[in-house]
This record gives sequence, structure tokens and C-alpha cells, in this order.
Amino acid sequence: MWFRSKPGKSRAAAKGRDVQSTPKASTDVVLERVRLPVDLLQPGMKVVKLDRPWTEVPVLFQGFTLQSDVEARILRQYCAWVVVEDEAERLAPVLDQIPHLKQRTTEPLEETRTLEQELPRAADAWGRTQQFVEKVIRDIEQHNDLELASARPLIRSCVDSIRANASAMFWMARIKNRDAYTAEHCLRVAIFTVAFARFLGLPEDDLEVAGMCGLLHDIGKLRVPDEILNKPGPLSPREYEFMRKHTTLGHELLKQDPNLDPIISDVTLHHHERIDGRGYPQQLPEWQISRFARLIAIVDAYDAMTSDRCYRDGMSPADAVRILFKNRGQQFDADMVEAFIKMMGIYPPGSLVELSTGEVALVVSTHPGRKLKPRVEILLDPSKKPVTPRVVDLGEQMGLEHTTREIARALPDGAFGISLRGRIEQLMAKSVANHS
Repeated sequence: MWFRSKPGKSRAAAKGRDVQSTPKASTDVVLERVRLPVDLLQPGMKVVKLDRPWTEVPVLFQGFTLQSDVEARILRQYCAWVVVEDEAERLAPVLDQIPHLKQRTTEPLEETRTLEQELPRAADAWGRTQQFVEKVIRDIEQHNDLELASARPLIRSCVDSIRANASAMFWMARIKNRDAYTAEHCLRVAIFTVAFARFLGLPEDDLEVAGMCGLLHDIGKLRVPDEILNKPGPLSPREYEFMRKHTTLGHELLKQDPNLDPIISDVTLHHHERIDGRGYPQQLPEWQISRFARLIAIVDAYDAMTSDRCYRDGMSPADAVRILFKNRGQQFDADMVEAFIKMMGIYPPGSLVELSTGEVALVVSTHPGRKLKPRVEILLDPSKKPVTPRVVDLGEQMGLEHTTREIARALPDGAFGISLRGRIEQLMAKSVANHS
């Protein structure tokens, strides 16, 4: 507890919240100081304490009254919580939102369109953003000026698609080309970051900046020679040190663009820092690592572990989340790791699986409370013959059928003639036909 409550001062104090009440002189107005999650900040609140030194956050004053959401957005990017001072009556409805905020990670991402409806838009957003990343790669190789401002509307289109149905983008992200790892990795990290930020309950206005952080976090690797970046064997000490420089190289690139949000270069510099202080390049202690850098660190590691490279195959999502969980509180933020695993599940959307009945299905979407029981689309019967596709929620089938299905094992893409790319093409063709 950061503050001791004075009895009888407020409804918030009566509920046992972290508050300090101070009556104003000659008035009946009661001011409270409360520790508040940054996602609940509102203009008019006086910020009196951060979860890190003031010098670690790009704000002008130590202690100020929020005048706009721009200031609140900066605090949301760097901090997890702050201490604010405001009138008790104004704070009461805000404090009542804390349980709902915590509940966000127990519910699946909201969907306003079906997977079939959203796939064409997701594919278009994916393709245009991938072209942008490939152009950035060429511009860096040819020492051209970077035009990063054009990334913002592309990320906005990805955000719109994820808001409608995140699984559509997740399906697109499962189609991987090991020879185009760098471009696809940046794009996948952007997609997963936007979805994860939304899952954590960040305000909608923050999603674009979070996506930009994901898209540009590894831009410094484009300055690392290919013979080091794609070396099949272990790196020499000299090569390893050069590889680690990608964080500072990327930071220097992004700092040249005054139009980018400062948090984007911060993430580029710090996404390999560790909670235990053993990361690089600055060995920052936990409290100095920004909120967005912690978020990107998890997404970056997950995608790197599960992706094929020119010199090795990626590991399974189940193995990757096991490693994330093992390293929570040491390499990664513990609360964020647990939330990320809830969002992705053991079998992420787009995974091909065999059910306990022998049927073959694609995972459509996951549920945070049922990591082993996602929604699936059954495509083959127990004898591995095609059937009319139908969606079954493995977590809500009790009593509905005589057979209770479970996932027996994950299958490689293409098993029994079922490929994710092929199914996407079928659904997109069907969607176009329905709208023609």
C-alpha cells in the first residue's frame, strides 16, 4: 500500500482503496490521492507521483494537472500506474472502473465482423504494410531518406481490422516465408502488439502508436550485415556484440525523424532490456523500462521463437509460451506474460489441429479462460475426408452433442492436404462472391 487511508473521509477509502484524503481549507471539498492505473487517467487530474523517476518520462514538470489526452497518452506509454490528486466525487466513478479494467484479460477480444467477412480487409492491410516494410529495407540498403510518416495510415488500417476481428490478422500472420523473415517479423510484431495492447485495455487512441513501436522496433537490424544477421552457426563474440548494436542503430535512425512519437525510439532502444537488469544496451533496472518496451519485448521474443529462419525451424507456440512463462519476472514483465498467454492460447488462431475424434480443424479464435479449448473450424471427418466446414466452440460443447471434442495434437500446416493459405483463399473468394 502506498498510502494509509484516513477513516470516514470517502467512499473510496471505505472500500479499502489506496487513498489519502485531505480536506481543503475553508471548504467542504475533499481531495484524495489515489494510485491509479494509467489507462484511467482523465484531464483535470493532478499527477503527483509516477511509478518511476520524473526524469525518465518526457514531461515538462514534476507534478502537473492533466490538460489534455496528449499528456495522458505519454504517461500511458511509459508508466503502469501514477498517483493522482482530485476531488473525491470526481474520483469515485473512475475508481469504480478498476475491476472492469482488470477483467479485460479474462474476456476474448470483441468481434464485430466474422472471420470470413474480415479476411479480405485484413489481407489488403497486411499486403500494403508488408510493401512498406520492404521499401524501408530497400531505402536503408540504398542509403535513401526514410519516409516513415506513411506507416501511420497503414498501421491505422491494421488497427481497424483487429478491432473488427483480430483472428483475421492472426491467420495472415501464420503464413510465413523464412526468406522474408525481417520484413514479416516486423509486421507480425506490429499486429500482435496492437491486439495485445487492446487486450490489456489500452485506450483505442494508443493502438496506432503501439503498432508503430512494433513495426519499427527492429529497424536497426537493417544496418547489421547479412552474414551476421543470417549466420547459421553460433555468432563469434565480435559478431554478437555487433548484433546487439541493432538497438542503438535503430534508435539513432528514428531520432532523426522529429515527427515520430518519442516512445517509438525508446522502444527501439530498450526492447531487449530485462526485468532483472541484465538486458542490453543499458542494463536498465526494472523501474526504468517503459511500459511499451516491456510489451514489445514479449511479442518480439514470441514471434522470433515461433518463426522459421533461413538456418533453423521455429518452435511450436506451446513451447514458446512455456519459455515466456518460465522467464516471467526475470526477462519479461510477469503480469504481461500471463496476459499474453491468455490472449494467444496454446493453439493460436490459424493453427491446424487434430481432435480427439480424429477430425482435423483450424483454430478460429481463442478464449482467455480456456487456453486448451478454442473455437475451431472442422474441415475433415475422422477418416480424413472433407466435410462441410462448421465452427465448434470446444469450451461450450457440453450437453450439446454426444461426443465431447478435445485437441489431441497440433499438426504442421499442409497436413492431410489442409493449408491455412488455401483456406484463406477459399474464404476470401466466398466473401467476394457474397458481396458481388
